[in-house]
Amino acid sequence: EIPGVPKIKEKCNPATWMLDVSSAAAEVRLKIDFAESYKSSTMHQRNKALVKELSKPPPGTSDLYFPSQYSQSSFGQFKFCLWKQWWTYWRSPDYNLVRMFFAFVTALVLGVIFWRVGLKMRSSGDLLVIVGSMYAAVMFVGCENCICVQPVVAVERTVFYREQAAGMYSAIPYALAQ
Repeated sequence: EIPGVPKIKEKCNPATWMLDVSSAAAEVRLKIDFAESYKSSTMHQRNKALVKELSKPPPGTSDLYFPSQYSQSSFGQFKFCLWKQWWTYWRSPDYNLVRMFFAFVTALVLGVIFWRVGLKMRSSGDLLVIVGSMYAAVMFVGCENCICVQPVVAVERTVFYREQAAGMYSAIPYALAQ
């Protein structure tokens, strides 16, 4: 026990209590350095001895061996990543609605501009106008999708780094599922 540190109240979340009593403000108020207090305690010495004891493997045992780095096959990782991506995009209605709206507006604008142009083909230039309209449609919608997906990808990248560090899957199945 450390003098001045309030006891945990009944029905209080222990994690919240720990954060409250061990904050920098609490250390200043109590005029105590919790790290130094722990370092000089007998509990610290006991814990160090226990870690040292438990770090030595029992005689006659061998190191753990796993045949592969990941618990799932590459296809299993791919299925998991694909399922995860599906739910990410399904739970982003604003992203999907903006994409659909922009595709509809692009189709409407280009449809009005190039209405009945295909009926009056007299030269190869007329064919190029039609091909150009299709190119413009693909480029407009594609560029808008690239711009619109950036916030989603930024959030997913952080999640990917955390999950890859935890050894959940390799980068290749994740990239293929994208």
